[in-house]
Amino acid sequence: MIRGENLSKRYGDVDAVASTDIHIKTGAITAIMGGSGSGKTTLLRLLSGLEIPTTGHVWYGDEDLCDMPDKRLYEVRESMGMLFQYSALLNSLNVYDNVAFPLHEHTDLDEDVIRTMVAMKLEQVGLRGFENLMPSELSGGMAKRVAFARAMAMDPRIVFFDEPTSGLDPISAGVISTLIHDTSKMNRMTSVVVTHDVSAGLAIADHVILMWQGRIIAKGPPDSIRESTDERVCQFLEGRPDGPIPFSRSTTSYIDDLTHRPGTVRLES
Repeated sequence: MIRGENLSKRYGDVDAVASTDIHIKTGAITAIMGGSGSGKTTLLRLLSGLEIPTTGHVWYGDEDLCDMPDKRLYEVRESMGMLFQYSALLNSLNVYDNVAFPLHEHTDLDEDVIRTMVAMKLEQVGLRGFENLMPSELSGGMAKRVAFARAMAMDPRIVFFDEPTSGLDPISAGVISTLIHDTSKMNRMTSVVVTHDVSAGLAIADHVILMWQGRIIAKGPPDSIRESTDERVCQFLEGRPDGPIPFSRSTTSYIDDLTHRPGTVRLES
């Protein structure tokens, strides 16, 4: 469904994504995994057309998102759903209006039809009857489920999930993971899930992509990732602090930075 060719994204001197080729299979759940700062979310934003790559192309079917006129890009986005890492609910709108927002913005449906569709989406996430609550009155898990319902409001062909279980208790995380899996399979929907949650990613994915420092270091079905002998993959899956993936990404000498010796890079506030 989506194909990225030679994708890269540079911020200043940092390659957030570097020379990456990626294929997202239609109807499959693809989990993009890796540690913080590995380039997962940047890659997600490139694939969804929210960011323009420094180099490369993103093909959505036979159309290039990177060269697409804005009007056509907005039309294409109507077939996409997005669940943001921090839910991104509109604080001034209640649960009903948050879920109905895409339907009000992109369709001319009668309000009675929209009300029925919102009720169906909220029933799907177990929150029918909570329509009048404001985002400030929701728990973290409830907010994620409302955001999930909103992402599904337009019955999208593909949904992007950015850290859907981040900050949730184990039960809420399990609920969200099950919703992603069951909804994707039931609707034959393509799902792209960015996560650092090893157990959730391997449990729900058909295909796994593991990133480090903006590059793909492993990919394949979950079993092949579990059985990998690559030390970087093993370190990430086991959560070991010591290994080929360092905690620090500093490129200058710590002592030189402290003493401000000539030739070192200093960060200005």
